[in-house]
Amino acid sequence: MAQKTKSAETGTQTNGGNGSKGPIQIGNPDIFFDRELSWVDFNKRVLEEAKDLENPLLERLKFLCITETNLDEFYMVRVAGLRNLVAEGNDENSLNGQRASDILTELSDKVRIFVHEQYDILNRTLKQMKENGIHLILDPNELNIDEIEDIRQYYKDDVSPILTPLSIDPSHPFPHILNKSLNLAILLSTDDEKTGLKKDLFAVVQVPSVLPRFMQLKGDGKVRRFFPLEEIIKLHVGDLFYGMTVREIHPFRIVRDADISIDEEASVKDLLITMKKEIRNRIWGDAVRMDIYEGTSPFVRTTLKELLELQDHEIFEVSSLLNLSDTMYFYGLEHTSKFKYPFYQQKTTLKFESSEKIFEAIKKKDRLLHHPYQSFGAIEDLLRISSEDPKVLGIKMTLYRTSGDSPIIQYLGQAAENGKQVTVLVELKARFDEERNIKWAQKLEERGVHVVYGVAGLKIHCKMLLIVRREEEHLVRYVHLGTGNYNSTTSKYYTDLSFFTVNKEITEDVATIFNTITSYAKMPFLNKLAASPHNLKSVFLTLIEKETENAKAGKPARIIFKMNSLVDPHIILAMYNASRAGVIIELIIRGICCLKPGLPGISENITVISIVGRFLEHTRIYYFLSGGEESIFLASADCMPRNFERRIEVLFPILDVKNKERIKKILDVQIRDNVKARLLSSDGIYRKRERVEGEKPVDSQIERMNFVE
Repeated sequence: MAQKTKSAETGTQTNGGNGSKGPIQIGNPDIFFDRELSWVDFNKRVLEEAKDLENPLLERLKFLCITETNLDEFYMVRVAGLRNLVAEGNDENSLNGQRASDILTELSDKVRIFVHEQYDILNRTLKQMKENGIHLILDPNELNIDEIEDIRQYYKDDVSPILTPLSIDPSHPFPHILNKSLNLAILLSTDDEKTGLKKDLFAVVQVPSVLPRFMQLKGDGKVRRFFPLEEIIKLHVGDLFYGMTVREIHPFRIVRDADISIDEEASVKDLLITMKKEIRNRIWGDAVRMDIYEGTSPFVRTTLKELLELQDHEIFEVSSLLNLSDTMYFYGLEHTSKFKYPFYQQKTTLKFESSEKIFEAIKKKDRLLHHPYQSFGAIEDLLRISSEDPKVLGIKMTLYRTSGDSPIIQYLGQAAENGKQVTVLVELKARFDEERNIKWAQKLEERGVHVVYGVAGLKIHCKMLLIVRREEEHLVRYVHLGTGNYNSTTSKYYTDLSFFTVNKEITEDVATIFNTITSYAKMPFLNKLAASPHNLKSVFLTLIEKETENAKAGKPARIIFKMNSLVDPHIILAMYNASRAGVIIELIIRGICCLKPGLPGISENITVISIVGRFLEHTRIYYFLSGGEESIFLASADCMPRNFERRIEVLFPILDVKNKERIKKILDVQIRDNVKARLLSSDGIYRKRERVEGEKPVDSQIERMNFVE
């Protein structure tokens, strides 16, 4: 594949089309959205689903919980990173020209509005839950006498024994508050033994996470009533401070910097030790945000602010239940199916009991599965059969994230015990999954699997499975490539594509990439695949440039990208130049988008939509009209600098005509979505598409449930 052109790399090319003149420069802040602010807009689109009354009640609650989980991770990583830049004096400009300090200020303003809306939706949702027989009691005055007695007994038997009141004074420094834990700040008064006068004391009690957040109260069966654990403690907090007067009790929670920084040049043994240490140190990161109740006294607020070394813009006041994501508890209640999406039965394909049949099915033609509409079980079946098949000699696989109880781990270990050569490339630096990955990777090693723990300076993010099988006198390679993780849990609600092939050029490329990762070799020429950090970005730029040249030559030219995020400035500039040349560009981007569509003379031919719905849109599809030949690629990568420069990613072509048609059908229905799709304007606002009178509603995810494969 050709390398990137100098003009595409520098972003200084001049294109015709639409009468535009002059170069487009990366340094022009008016043509980019900021990455972090764009992410907040994405989370707002998730929040819109939480208030959309067309969604079932508990599904709305689930969306709401997701927004807080998203926001916490955003603060633990992205905001913490900006904070550190400013602290180090590196107040650099982003693509849109804003300094890191300015972005932090604007983020705080946007998040403050966002949090207010979160709690407005929470309060309305809790009210609707009560109307439907699920009552979360936040006011103790709503408890009856019997409930108060049951709560008192529960506190005495189950809560009190594990509480630890911590006083704060010169001899008792402020305790380490765990990341995302719920705590009570308590203001006390007592008699000073020396002066006989009243003096104030300050204490903290952590709400124990080992207990259920909500206590279910006895009821008549018609209405299920629940009471929060922190309210139980507040009712009895006087028992913890005998002889003192409890003046104020205020719940609070903090979010800490949880990013991990490691020595990328460490040996494998040192890398494991360092990762374990850094995972433990994660709980000690600086506080980057605090949530408190509205009405918290100025004294308590100021005391916490100073002890945690926070700024005013890093403190957020909420109107009710802290740690609102804990309300996911109610989503799991029995007998609540009427408040959820109707059950969807995944289609089962490529399921065969014998090895001969499953391998023959893949040899017959390239196979393409669309998750979650088609079951992930085909990948698990392939590994299970391979682990038992005496003709299978070797298995190589990359694992970035996988479910804790994944049968994949079992089958890989079983294959090694059956004498097969099994190599697994484990990414230790998969954020927030590091500890889990270490545990099951070491279990694989104990069973005889050769485990490779990442690559210095890079994350292994590609999704590759290679199976080598002896058939007659030849060795045949079978390959699976995917756009999503080998995770049977997330495969039920992430949309992804899985590809199976025995194509010699593709399987040879996969074998080459595996060997390159596990050795000191440089990446040689690849037949059909592109890989980062080797040539993935240059291939994208070349493909966009070819489409641009087609448009200049008067040929029809079209690009469709479906991905999670678009951040890379060189890709964006190439798209701007393609648009100026007349290329029609349709982008389906779930999350971050730094490209501005609809700019006169620059991006008038570019549209951007985001789809947030029942399933998490995770598939990466890259379509080029290619002069009518239609080139379609799938990838593990988004168009982001980290994917091109700091990760090992793979882009692979779809060659079979029928598989191309299936993917075009997926893209077409997404582009036509007028129910869940939001259209991005040049002002940065996402707006739901307005349907004209008589236009049929198209929910692309519902439509795909009914596709005939």
